[in-house]
Amino acid sequence: MDARFTAEQEEIRRTVRELLLKRCGPGEVRAAVRTGEGYDCGLWAALSEQLGLPGLALPEVYGGVGCSVTELALASEELGRALAPSPLLSTSVLVTPLILALGTERQRAELLPRLASGRLTAALAVPGTALATALALTGDNGSAWAGGGRSGGVQARSVEDGWRLYGEAGQVLDGHSAGLLVVAAHAGGYARSRTLLFLVREKLGASGGLVRVRQTSIDETRPVARLELRDVQAELLGIDVGFGVGADVRAGADADAGAGARARARAGVDVLSALSEVGDAAAAVLAAEAVGAADRALERTVAHVRQREQFGRPIGSFQAVKHRLADVYVRVRAARSAAYYAAWAAAAKPRGEGGEAGERVGGLALAQALEALRVSAGEGIQLHGGIGFTWEHEAQLYFKRAAGDESLFGPVHRLRGRAADAAGLFAVDGRGEQREVRG
Repeated sequence: MDARFTAEQEEIRRTVRELLLKRCGPGEVRAAVRTGEGYDCGLWAALSEQLGLPGLALPEVYGGVGCSVTELALASEELGRALAPSPLLSTSVLVTPLILALGTERQRAELLPRLASGRLTAALAVPGTALATALALTGDNGSAWAGGGRSGGVQARSVEDGWRLYGEAGQVLDGHSAGLLVVAAHAGGYARSRTLLFLVREKLGASGGLVRVRQTSIDETRPVARLELRDVQAELLGIDVGFGVGADVRAGADADAGAGARARARAGVDVLSALSEVGDAAAAVLAAEAVGAADRALERTVAHVRQREQFGRPIGSFQAVKHRLADVYVRVRAARSAAYYAAWAAAAKPRGEGGEAGERVGGLALAQALEALRVSAGEGIQLHGGIGFTWEHEAQLYFKRAAGDESLFGPVHRLRGRAADAAGLFAVDGRGEQREVRG
C-alpha cells in the first residue's frame, strides 16, 4: 500500500479548500443555515458545476468523475474544516451508492446523471431515529428497525399502479429540501416481512400525502426533518424477485433490467447488505470530515493562545497549555490516519458487486474521529476562555458538530462495540456471558 496521495488527489483537496476559503467563512455559514434549504445554493452550484463534487465517486458512464471513496473523503475533509452545510452527505454519500448498487438500468440512467450534476438532491429516510442501525454502524441491521411488519415504522403496500407508503421517519438529513427520497420500509406483512427501499420523487409526493417538517437540530449545519407518509405513491428501487413477474411490471422495469436485478440478487446483493456497504463507506467519509473539523478547531485554538496574554506573556507559553494542545494534536493525527485507511479500505472493494465482504473499518475510524473532534472542540472552548462559551464565537459550532454526528450516526462507545463484535473480540460462553478472546 502506497500511503502517498496522487497529484490528482492533492489537486482535489487544494481546489476545494480554495473555493471554501473564498465563499464559506463563518459569516457565510451562519447565513446559509438560516435559509429555507439549510445551505448556500450558490456554493452548492459551484461545488457541483466547477468541481463536480456530487459525482466524484460515480462512474463516468453515469455522468460522474470516476474517482473513489478516497477522493470523496478528501473533499469532505475540507468541507469539515469549514463546517460547510451542503447536501453532499445525504445525496452523494448515502443515496447515490444505493441507487448504483440496487437500481434498475432505467433508474440508474434516469437518476444518477442528475444526482452527479447536483441538479437533483436526495435524502435517505429510515423509520424513527434508526439511521445508525440501518447502516449497520451500531449493530446488526437485520433487526426490525423498519417496523417488522407490525404497527409503527414505515410500511409499504402493493397496489395496482405501484406502491403506497405509510408511517413516519425522523432525523432525515436534508429531508425537508431533497427532490428525491429513498425510503426504507417493510413490505409483505407480518409473515413475509422484509425491508425494501422505495423512491419517492417530488412529483409523486406532491399529492399531499407527504408532510415534511424541518426540525431543530443540535448542529445547525446538519439540517434534519421529520417525514410523515400517508398513502404516498412510491416506486420500488430495483426489482424484488420475491413478488414475481407482476411486481416487475408494476415497478416499470423492462426485461433486461429484471434479468440484471435477478443476477445481482443471486450474487447476494440485497437491501440490508447494500445498506451495510454504504454505511461503512459513509463512516469513512464522515471520519475524514470530522478530522477536518478537529484540525481546524485545533488551528484556531493554537492561534488564540499565541495572542492571548496573561501575566505579561502568551498563555500558549505555559507548560500546562502546551501539554493539553499536544494531546489534542496526537489525537487528531491518529484520527486522520484511521480515516484515510478506512477510506482506502472502502474504495478497495468495488461497490454494488457480490462476493466476499472486504475489510470494514469505517465505524471504528468514525469513533476515533468523533472523539478527536469532541476533545479538540472542548479544549478550544475552554482555552478561548469566556468568549469560547458564547454563541457569537465559532468554537461552539465545532463542538455541536461532534455532538450532532454522534446523535445521528451512533455514540462512540456503540461504534466501537459494533467493531469489537464484528472482529469477534468477545465471545459468549455457555452461560450467555461475554468473555474476552485472547490470541
